[in-house]
Amino acid sequence: MGIVLLTLLSALLLGAGISSILSIVAAVRYLAARPKHAGEFPPISILKPLAGLDAGLESNLRTFFEQNYPSFEILFAVRDASDPATAVVEELRAEYPQVLSRMLIAGEPPYSNAKVHSLDRMLAAARNDLVVMSDSDTRVTPELLRTIAAEFQDSKIGVATCPYRAIAGPSLWSRLEATGLNTDFMAGILVARMIEGMQFAVGPTIAARRGVLESIGGFDRLKDYLAEDFVMGKFAAEAGHGVMLSSYVIEHHIAGVHSQDFKHNAAHRLRWMRSTRRSRPWGYAGQFFTMPIPIALLILGLAPRLWIAATAVIAARFIAAHVISSKVLRARIPWALLPIEDLLGFFFWIAGFFGNTIQWRGRRYRVFPDGRFEQLT
Repeated sequence: MGIVLLTLLSALLLGAGISSILSIVAAVRYLAARPKHAGEFPPISILKPLAGLDAGLESNLRTFFEQNYPSFEILFAVRDASDPATAVVEELRAEYPQVLSRMLIAGEPPYSNAKVHSLDRMLAAARNDLVVMSDSDTRVTPELLRTIAAEFQDSKIGVATCPYRAIAGPSLWSRLEATGLNTDFMAGILVARMIEGMQFAVGPTIAARRGVLESIGGFDRLKDYLAEDFVMGKFAAEAGHGVMLSSYVIEHHIAGVHSQDFKHNAAHRLRWMRSTRRSRPWGYAGQFFTMPIPIALLILGLAPRLWIAATAVIAARFIAAHVISSKVLRARIPWALLPIEDLLGFFFWIAGFFGNTIQWRGRRYRVFPDGRFEQLT
């Protein structure tokens, strides 16, 4: 083997190893930032966009009615009154009459991102300045709002994004996806936080001040973006508002239709990858080093003499995965699936460089280079 190729392969191994080490350091730094205790309890509005019956929807929503917080309201929005999620909400509203809650009929969205349309309608009806936007597949403990209130005691904070622990459904594809989310996906966020600070928001639960949302142009500015959560944090950071990674870890249940079989799961992952590539192109390219196992196996095949270095990189990957999943997210992952998920994730990472269409809730969309998208069918 030529010295040039051997040097290149060694550099790739080094980069993969450094990536795992950075993940561990970033996790330790995140854990070192102790959460504050709320001294004040400003009223909070929870915004819940709904679309159909997600697996465990009633249990998910119930946890928001059971918040240990003195003053909050919950707003729900569906596209039309026939949505089956409406009946679930009405049963919970009857069960928790002490919780101020409302159901809004958002109507047909005038643009591609129906979730943003629902959020816009709910924000207009919300009574409070501090809002928590949370997807229907999330589950929390009664301390969510108290944690958010404590973090927003810092007047510089405008947006907070909650890390999440992925809870898999029974299918293999769901378990594989959860393994990736609980290891390399969260690792990438922590490393970005450590190196450049939070310049974006991600995930199924985000808190923000109404004034900050208005200062970046409101949901009208976000409506054409596929990754509206990402650009919300990006625009807020560019406007000079503080964006933080919350100390509160939510549960994100991924037992929906997209995780039941390979076809649906592949479409879901491609949507995610193609969206991420357009939202953070350089960060997406850097994801190459967050999946060290495929790199190490490739190098073992091409340059067996590097087996010690390759083995060390694989070990570092497992250690980093343990720190992220166990210490940060308090999640259990099936260790036997980690190498498989790394290989599968590597395949979808490559696939993300090709194509500009996605499937989302039964509709087909075209994604543009700047992250905007439009419905095709």
